[in-house]
Amino acid sequence: MSIIIKVNMSTKNITTAENPAYKLLGGRALSARILLDEVPPNCEPLGPKNKLVIAPGLLAGTPITSGSRISCGAKSPMTNGIKEANSGGNIGLFLGRFGIKAVVIEGLPTDDNTYVLRIDKKGSSLLVMNELKQLGTYDTDQKLRATFGKDIGVLCIGPAGENRLKMAAIASSDPNGELKFAARGGLGAVMGSKGVKAVVVEKTLQQPVYHDRQVFMDMVRTIHAEFINDPKIKNVNQKTGTATIVKAVNAMGALPTCNFRYGAIDGVDGLSGETMYETITSRGGEGKVGVSCMNGCLIKCGNIYPDASGKKICSTLQFENIALLGSNLGFTNLDPVAMLNYECDDIGVDAIEAGAVLGVAIDMGMGKWGDLDGCMALMKEIRSNTLLGKVLGHGVQVTGDVLGSRRIPAAKGQSFAGYDPRALKGNGVTYAMSPMGADHTAGNCFGSRGEVNPLATEQQGDLSKSLQYKMCALDSLGFCIFARPPLFKDPSRMSTLVNAFLGTGLSVDQLWEIMGVNAVRTEREFNIGAGLSPANDKLPEYVYAEPLPPTNEVFDISEQECLKAIV
Repeated sequence: MSIIIKVNMSTKNITTAENPAYKLLGGRALSARILLDEVPPNCEPLGPKNKLVIAPGLLAGTPITSGSRISCGAKSPMTNGIKEANSGGNIGLFLGRFGIKAVVIEGLPTDDNTYVLRIDKKGSSLLVMNELKQLGTYDTDQKLRATFGKDIGVLCIGPAGENRLKMAAIASSDPNGELKFAARGGLGAVMGSKGVKAVVVEKTLQQPVYHDRQVFMDMVRTIHAEFINDPKIKNVNQKTGTATIVKAVNAMGALPTCNFRYGAIDGVDGLSGETMYETITSRGGEGKVGVSCMNGCLIKCGNIYPDASGKKICSTLQFENIALLGSNLGFTNLDPVAMLNYECDDIGVDAIEAGAVLGVAIDMGMGKWGDLDGCMALMKEIRSNTLLGKVLGHGVQVTGDVLGSRRIPAAKGQSFAGYDPRALKGNGVTYAMSPMGADHTAGNCFGSRGEVNPLATEQQGDLSKSLQYKMCALDSLGFCIFARPPLFKDPSRMSTLVNAFLGTGLSVDQLWEIMGVNAVRTEREFNIGAGLSPANDKLPEYVYAEPLPPTNEVFDISEQECLKAIV
């Protein structure tokens, strides 16, 4: 089935229809197609013409491991172009089982009520739940579970989304009662502008319809066997998760430190994945490693980080948050990082963007490096929606502009992720050239550092281009980025899954083209219509001129090389 649910917040009408034209699209590719088809690219991001698209991956609802992620898409209030933000959690699984390809929220409400969209076996309905107004994401999730039962999938926003702050994120509930985030690009503000506090999807055991279930399940077993027998999964992913790479990024001189002034920090061991693992296991209590973010995940790279008494501080502590909330703010201890991480999550803001915001604020004299109290005070301003909080909550570009900073680590209005582009130049190309702006998930070159020298001025464009369409294909199919080893090892496995599921006859090249290349081209077409010309495909001027210690590199990739990355 290709069911599209449309929710008009102006009229409160909900319509449901099938669209066979979307049969081969899911996740990011489907979101991009709907937005280009239905949203004027030059519209106001928080106005009535923008739409929020919630689309599970193409394979969502099936038992393939890590294959039911959710994509949220809209015109971004932060980049002013198209944006897709991706998350784990169970809502993608449940939508997929119901045969729902996408939920499209459109229009603007004429009242001030707080709405919850409920989807269950009876259909879809809008409920007024004003008791949720301005609640944090954790309280929101708990109150929804108390109302609708614990076995639901939830997407919700915190006060940042309701206040339409540009770095507002969308939270997604996981099987452990924790929250994951479709964080980047301010899509929580779009959801808040629609008056929707949450989307609740009933758990269902209903199974999707397969063209050839036997072939599909045989391939699932083949892929799962590789995960189960891969020692890296048990010894790395399930222990240190994405924090595994903290010391490696520091060693290559690309770890954001003190507002991206340095690429390495003394005392990095205190931020490392190894220290995280030792801290969690030694403190015990509510602390855990090897936590999954969706049912059926075999990777289990999540964790619950506890305080000294064993009480949970946050979940999950991962590389990007350690980089932006840790070294970028001058911390060399994970406890303050975890505390800031929780604040970001509960307020409902992108932790990457928040870390960059705090870094610029401190750099401009509004605090001190390594001062948790000072950072928490600034986060309180955001939660309270004060005038200062509004400035900070609109992201690093607005914050830097207001404070008069000449060192704003952003591309297309969005903050750099946890890799300084001067020491990982392929990521600099991705930041500049991707329709997503400075988003590492759009084409992260860190894993390819053994193939292309991170400091080289050649081959970076082709590397970024290849990774852009591969990552987009994963987002479109619904896969976690960490599921890629057995999939990229033999890409015919992906086409086999799709063909057995849908009854198609796609080759590997056709799958890459539909799920990756065409989707990114659709995004670029939207951005051009939105006024983001090739003149926007650049990084801030300071990274071209300011050497980054300890490598003392600048971003010196030629325009010709960058242009190779256009998909």
